[in-house]
Amino acid sequence: MAASENNLADYNRNPDQLQPLRVTIPDGCAGLRLDQALSKLLPQYSRSRLQEWIKSRRILLAGQAATPKQNVWGGETVEVRPVADPAETSFRAEEIDLDIVYEDDALLVVNKAPGMVVHPASGNWEGTLLNALLHHAPQLAGLPRAGIVHRLDKDTSGLLVVAKTLESQTDLVRQLQARTVKRVYFALVQGFVERGGTVEAPVGRHPQQRVKMAVTRGGKPAVTHYEVVEWLPAYTLVRCSLETGRTHQIRVHMQSLGYPLAGDTVYGGKKAVEIAGQRLHFPRQALHAARLGLIHPVSGKAMEWRAPLPEDFEAMLEALRQLGETLDE
Repeated sequence: MAASENNLADYNRNPDQLQPLRVTIPDGCAGLRLDQALSKLLPQYSRSRLQEWIKSRRILLAGQAATPKQNVWGGETVEVRPVADPAETSFRAEEIDLDIVYEDDALLVVNKAPGMVVHPASGNWEGTLLNALLHHAPQLAGLPRAGIVHRLDKDTSGLLVVAKTLESQTDLVRQLQARTVKRVYFALVQGFVERGGTVEAPVGRHPQQRVKMAVTRGGKPAVTHYEVVEWLPAYTLVRCSLETGRTHQIRVHMQSLGYPLAGDTVYGGKKAVEIAGQRLHFPRQALHAARLGLIHPVSGKAMEWRAPLPEDFEAMLEALRQLGETLDE
């Protein structure tokens, strides 16, 4: 059975589409469910993937879309219209604008925009920083994780370093492990932080809510230093410097003090707050990686970069400042 011209055109337009496969069910598979028979005939594909293709009407039995519990009896013609697993095609170059703060033959430093995922994962297989890097510097395809040595959360903005050679990547990873990379963040937290301090508390996976992190006895050592930058109505702008780089470290540590980040609903923050009859809204966690310092892996020189607050963060601060002036009158 031949695929229609329209279907073939669809395959040509979509690079994730693979060529259709046609098989005849042998008599030895009589009585089996279709997915069971196909798993024997097409061992290169997992049973779960075949089942998903049946549900998404990508498998035709005798010219009709198959159903999940359909049995076969031998002699039927089956057409499989496979589609690539997103995890297998996620390392693809995409033309996406990057704010490159610095670049040479050994490394590059990017000011990541809020909303951009750093590395492809479930639910975010394209449009990531990694995809953009592969377009900007195709040679990164030869490095683990395309040269990425540390990450920022999707909604966190700011500076991130990427290695362009394996030697540089190895050196930068060692600097991170030795805690010599300087990383300074601005965070807008809810509440009045009277003075600065240090949080030294292990961070690990939340024991009940596995998508979250938490201060937990079995976690990895984590140290965050914080200082007050500015007091604002209902909020405090703080500067946080990291000794360690655990997942969600600043978000978890500030929550543990009772000061969740503005917009960080995962850790108790609010996306909107009403102050003196005025409603202010911030849709993401208010966290920005503002300074990054390290030793250049080739020259051995100390280098440092700074990135200004993104527009939405600055606008939130300005709105709070103006509100504060109104309340003081």
